[in-house]
Amino acid sequence: MPRSDSGAAPTGDEEDRILIPISALNHFIFCERRAALIHTEGLFPRNQFTVQGDMVHQTADEPGYRERRGCRTVRAMTLFSDQLGLTGRADIVEFWSFPGRTEEPRPVEYKRGKSSSWANDHVQLCAQALCLEEMLGLTVEHGSIYHAASRRRTVVQFGPELRAQTLRAIAGLRALLMSSVVPAPVYRPRCHGCSFEPTCLPEQQDRSPGLGRYMRRLFAPPEEA
Repeated sequence: MPRSDSGAAPTGDEEDRILIPISALNHFIFCERRAALIHTEGLFPRNQFTVQGDMVHQTADEPGYRERRGCRTVRAMTLFSDQLGLTGRADIVEFWSFPGRTEEPRPVEYKRGKSSSWANDHVQLCAQALCLEEMLGLTVEHGSIYHAASRRRTVVQFGPELRAQTLRAIAGLRALLMSSVVPAPVYRPRCHGCSFEPTCLPEQQDRSPGLGRYMRRLFAPPEEA
């Protein structure tokens, strides 16, 4: 039986705990149904936006190493957290050196769109930072999101609020995956452009709640006298 770092045998809960891909947190914050369809049902339809995203990641996804003055860059760095049950990899981790200070790691996540601020991207990046902290025994104060369309970076500070949000997302996603339940579709403006929209049909599902109630009553089994 494998043992933890403390030397104690893991509990049943630890052995049965689902290992969460870091990228799944992005799907979960964006849409819980999307996360379940991908990571429970194994579905992931493609569209122009997913293809563009793949193209943006082509360079960052190739493992590699580069060093310039004051910074060394590691591409496609494998990340993990035994404590949180996370696994994945960072597009880029920059290790910055400053005189008289410990080297500072900063994760960088590549996104296809213009400069923007989305909670799902920030949570994904923060989860990478939490893994780096556990792996390296260092505090990671901030990272960046590189927006390919605008060629600009958004600096993300890993403050208490974002860290707490990330931990809640990890717990919520784990509970969702362990339940094996796919949430019902809920229409939101963000559904437009999602690769699942043609099959999920959230707008139609959410448009006529009265009809749904009527159909449920119509086909409900008769009540016993």
